[in-house]
Amino acid sequence: MFHIFKKNLKKTQLWDFHGGIHPLDMKSQSSHTPVRKIPLPPQLILPLRQHIGTEGEVKIQPGDRVLRGQALTHGNGSMLPVHAPTSGIVTKITPHVTAHASLLETCIFITPDGEDKWLDRETFNNYRYMHRSEILKIIHDAGIAGLGGAGFPTAYKLKSGLQKINTLIINAVECEPYITADDRLMQDHPLEVLEGIRILAWILRAHHIIIGIEDNKPKAILSLQRALQHDMNLSISIRIIPTKYPSGNSGHLIKILTGKEVPHNQHSSEIGVFIQNVSTAFAVKRAIIDGESLTERVVTLTGASLSHPGNVWARLGTPVNYLLKHAGFNPEDKQLILMGGALMGLPLLSDAVPVVKITNCILAPTSKEGGINRVEKNCIRCGICSDVCPVSLLPQQLYWFIQGGDHNKARAHNVIDCIECGACSYVCPSNIPLVQYYRKEKEIIQALDADSQRSRIAKTRFEARNKRLLQKKNHTQKKLSPTVNHQPNVIFSQSLAGSAEITHDSDTQT
Repeated sequence: MFHIFKKNLKKTQLWDFHGGIHPLDMKSQSSHTPVRKIPLPPQLILPLRQHIGTEGEVKIQPGDRVLRGQALTHGNGSMLPVHAPTSGIVTKITPHVTAHASLLETCIFITPDGEDKWLDRETFNNYRYMHRSEILKIIHDAGIAGLGGAGFPTAYKLKSGLQKINTLIINAVECEPYITADDRLMQDHPLEVLEGIRILAWILRAHHIIIGIEDNKPKAILSLQRALQHDMNLSISIRIIPTKYPSGNSGHLIKILTGKEVPHNQHSSEIGVFIQNVSTAFAVKRAIIDGESLTERVVTLTGASLSHPGNVWARLGTPVNYLLKHAGFNPEDKQLILMGGALMGLPLLSDAVPVVKITNCILAPTSKEGGINRVEKNCIRCGICSDVCPVSLLPQQLYWFIQGGDHNKARAHNVIDCIECGACSYVCPSNIPLVQYYRKEKEIIQALDADSQRSRIAKTRFEARNKRLLQKKNHTQKKLSPTVNHQPNVIFSQSLAGSAEITHDSDTQT
């Protein structure tokens, strides 16, 4: 079937990166059936913050009737709005458990009315005749963030890349085991994916467009290639790369496709490259061409504890337990549920956690499948973790620093650069969950930095206050102290002169 790829599949050089692993992909459980729709849940729970950045200010209140696509919060800059996933009634605004926080987060609760009525939508098929700033505002107002997991506000990211980008890379790798949301999206909606890519390329004025995809997705590759045959004006190169984890990391995919490395602590736009996820491109198309805010996304439901795994269109705010119910959930005692894949997914403390913008997978493995009963043993210093680390860290050393509470050495050995891919944990013969240690250490260092920053700010404010008080004191003392005036001396001199003259006259008269 690959004979039709001659036009777009270019045999160009690919580069490799250090380390990486080849785990079982476990994708066949969910990738063979189209994305399906499920009924609306009885209640939707929407965290105010579902992206990197601060949460928006709530613009509705309990009792309000809302329509699908209506903004529930204000958004500005890196602050994205959250939208109603369906029409209904706002029942309450209160803290609720979420996946990415140890504390409760403020959430908006909506009870659907069953009508699923949209807010009036405005479409922009003629976007090429509009100013790019207008298109960026539409994308921002639609609440679109990176749907591959990063959650960075898309319009903000695009704005930072204007006038800099030569190459647009679409990340279709989806390298983590179990997850097939992007795979099915490309199979089921290739034309919409390509239209989203076209819009992104137009915004950035990109000269080269590359779709990077792993060789374990032949049906998605075929679907994209067939769609490209209907669009002779869209010049896109599909690059098939070897399956290797974590090739889907943005920095590693850029290295694989271009040979370039993103400088430390800089963005890819500094080397003329912009990278965006497949699902994000799809959401951009929906925002511009269909006038739809981000209210749903494709979520993979998978794991051996599910009798009907697959991919579903999940409304944002849908509780995880509702999705699992529709996938035939057969829970074990002490059932593990992950939001995300097997290597980078976050264990959920509650199945009442809602789906958010960056949720691409809900994984419910059996205890045997997930290795839940594996016992953590002592490190044997084998060094395999260093061999597979894709960012060339020293996982073993970092582990010992963390065990000893030496945060300064952990920082000096670049624990902050860990991308939390989990490759080290996967290969560890002692079953040490290394990535969990690194994730926690990064949180501790960030908290220490925040405390240090607060201390510096407090010290600066204290010193500035003391300076103001001293200036005020000096000013007050200056006002209250006697003023030295030389004028009385002049008058006194004149009076003495006058007295002398008077005496002289009187003597004369005498």
